[in-house]
Amino acid sequence: MKKEEDEYAVKTALLDARVYYNEEMEKHFQAKDWLEQAELQKLHEEIGDTAIENTKKEVDLTADQEKQLRKLMLNLYKRYDDKNLLRKPQDTYAIGIDLGTTYSCVAVCIKGKVKVIPCDEKTTIPSYVAFNADNSISVGEAAKDQAFRRPESTIFDAKRLIGRKFSDKIVKQDMELWPFQVIGDNDQPRIKIPGHQNTYRPEEISARVLFHLKKIAEEYLNKTVTNAVVTVPAYFNDSQRQATKDAAEIAGLNAKILNEPTSAAIAYDLQWTSDFKRNVLIFDLGGGTFDVAVLQIKGGKIDVKAIGGDTHLGGEDFDNEMVKHIIEVVKKKTGKDLGRGRNSMNPEEKRSASERLRRIRSVCEKQKRLLSSSTSTTIIIDRIDESYDLNEQFTRKTFEDLNMANFKKCIEITAGVITDAKMKKGNIEDIVLIGGSTRIPKIRELLTKYFGGKALNSTVNADEAVAYGAAVQAALEYGKRDEVSKNVWVSDVTPLSLGVEIHGGLMSVIIPRNTRVPCSKKSQYATLYDWQKVVNFSIFEGEDPLAKDNNKLGEFKLSGIPIARAGEEKIDLTMEVESDGIFHVTAVCRSTRGTKTIKIEAHKGRMSKKEITSAKKRNLKFH
Repeated sequence: MKKEEDEYAVKTALLDARVYYNEEMEKHFQAKDWLEQAELQKLHEEIGDTAIENTKKEVDLTADQEKQLRKLMLNLYKRYDDKNLLRKPQDTYAIGIDLGTTYSCVAVCIKGKVKVIPCDEKTTIPSYVAFNADNSISVGEAAKDQAFRRPESTIFDAKRLIGRKFSDKIVKQDMELWPFQVIGDNDQPRIKIPGHQNTYRPEEISARVLFHLKKIAEEYLNKTVTNAVVTVPAYFNDSQRQATKDAAEIAGLNAKILNEPTSAAIAYDLQWTSDFKRNVLIFDLGGGTFDVAVLQIKGGKIDVKAIGGDTHLGGEDFDNEMVKHIIEVVKKKTGKDLGRGRNSMNPEEKRSASERLRRIRSVCEKQKRLLSSSTSTTIIIDRIDESYDLNEQFTRKTFEDLNMANFKKCIEITAGVITDAKMKKGNIEDIVLIGGSTRIPKIRELLTKYFGGKALNSTVNADEAVAYGAAVQAALEYGKRDEVSKNVWVSDVTPLSLGVEIHGGLMSVIIPRNTRVPCSKKSQYATLYDWQKVVNFSIFEGEDPLAKDNNKLGEFKLSGIPIARAGEEKIDLTMEVESDGIFHVTAVCRSTRGTKTIKIEAHKGRMSKKEITSAKKRNLKFH
């Protein structure tokens, strides 16, 4: 009995010491807005020593118990240290944002410490925007929760639309399974919300997610936030990148763009203590996009060797295969078409179809996650169609068979990027997994097999690493370099080839993909016709041999060319890409030195300043 009483007395004394430490520290925090680091350290030592002395007066502490108590108070001190950093007088903070297809995340770097900022105790929010019946707007969990009730007014996958044309085949395919309506306006996709006079561009939807993350950060920091680094898939083209910048501007953010795998590499490097050079492969498979990057990392220097990917490959596609499979199975068994009415002109039929698809998709997404730890599950939806209850067994094997082509495509892209980096798979020393879809067992199995059994690296948080790296880059970009604990330097590459259209509609590449930026390349061309006075140049990015099948960036004319026979007048075309991705093209006529230059920083279909201003006003009105 005496032993139990002694143990109870020690536990009570230890608890009293913890309470004393917290109370004393809080007194000083309430007395001053901010404490100098030396002052805070001194307080910790004084209060800690007093707590130990008080405890010793109550009970006989062993050496191990005193060591345990000091360790406990050190952990408490670290929390106060973090809290104190946030209270330090500072003009502004720059944040890092991972704007994902399905989930998004925001982080901040303060004095070398990165904090992924939670919302309702979760570090990621669904990239969902809901237009409510009372004309308000919900974002994140609140929006996703009401998707069942108002599927046609709840928008997701904006990242899959942003910067794309309405006529894109990919857009048409996605529209088949979206419960909301997308219409075309001058080949620009717009989202139509029932009962709303205005239609909305994908940039406006993404802007509301960004604005929500901005507010989360501002509430946490108790400061206004205006600067951010927003990440995009490495394989995003110019249109998609510029559209993302427009979305940030609508949200009230001055944003710089960073490739997602590069951002993840920063997070990985900050956890690496060795200065030895390592060849690292970032395998980033998220909800809607897939990126692979091969990098050399040494002592904070991140040298991107090659990138590749698919801006339309991820968990959403895996979900879609499940949805289509369930619809087909039910149709074969019962003759019921759960997808009917998707394109109906009857509002009630269309609404019913939207509700069914939303319910099926939601359950498929949840069961897909379960299949990462279980070999089978059941798709159960009560009264999915009138009185019909959906109850279908679904195995991991079925899921893998449905998506095997997608899984193998990930490995093929990975192999191609390693080749582009002029390496062999044996040269890769670390394979870092990023993105929620890397939790799929078959993905890991295929990747491990491809690399000959090499272990996969999951040391960085798959959901938070991109935002983490973006926060560090934000501190570097916006004048807080002294606050980053490690000297980080990034050398990136062009994601797509850059070139000009030549005779026959072919694409003449001047800057090949995976060229290190900043860079400058020159190519020579000649007049095509006799007595030609003007040459038209159309600039494209992409890998297709035909220029028209690539993304057009701009066009310009070089005039004043002397009259001559075809091919006699030579023209030098120079392309320059700056480190921030701004692109210049200069044409010079050799005989006259006549020059014409175009700066590619906008693209056809990009929102005008007037449209952005109007969208800003609508955004503020709803919030």
